Amino acid sequence: MSEISDRLPQHEAKLYCGAERFHGAGIRQPLKLIDYWKWSGSMLLDNTQRGILAEFLVTAALGLHNSPRREWDAADVRLPSGIAIEVKSAAYVQSWEQSKYSTIRFGIAPRCSNWNAVTGEYEYRESPERWANIYVFCVFKGESSRECLDMGKWDFYVISTEVLNQEVPHQKTIGLKSLERLTPRKCSFRDLRKVISDLEKKIKNETVSPP
Repeated sequence: MSEISDRLPQHEAKLYCGAERFHGAGIRQPLKLIDYWKWSGSMLLDNTQRGILAEFLVTAALGLHNSPRREWDAADVRLPSGIAIEVKSAAYVQSWEQSKYSTIRFGIAPRCSNWNAVTGEYEYRESPERWANIYVFCVFKGESSRECLDMGKWDFYVISTEVLNQEVPHQKTIGLKSLERLTPRKCSFRDLRKVISDLEKKIKNETVSPP
């Protein structure tokens, strides 16, 4: 028997179209991948689905959505330059019954370790830090899953991690009003690409190394 390698090859990252069929024993009716997607992803107001949707919107705004999302990575979005982006989302209305609107709050906790999907290894730091160069905070203002598709119902707040590290270095969460006091660039989906690109150039000019 040949010697087994201690490192398996990385899985191929490819986009499916949804028309792919489930097959094999027990399939009694046509069942396609799109059926699974509709079943698993239609509740866009759910916290998990809304967070993934926010990542998609940022990725799409940057024109990088032709590669599939990686579930585990130190960064939600990686620019070709190596600049890493962390995407956070929050909403006033949730998928469960509410007596009042939710308070907008985002997680920004520094961490000592992170999984790097590019290298396939954990990365460690001696002290907690934020692993991205840019944070994009996405606020959904609508009240239904259908409205999640309306770009007019979203606000985006873009800020460099350096500002967070200077102003709230050890803070684990941040509210919207506190975030606004840090003067992030607030923009619409239409302007998101330019705002991120401008900040990317500023970071590169300041010779901040990507994580």
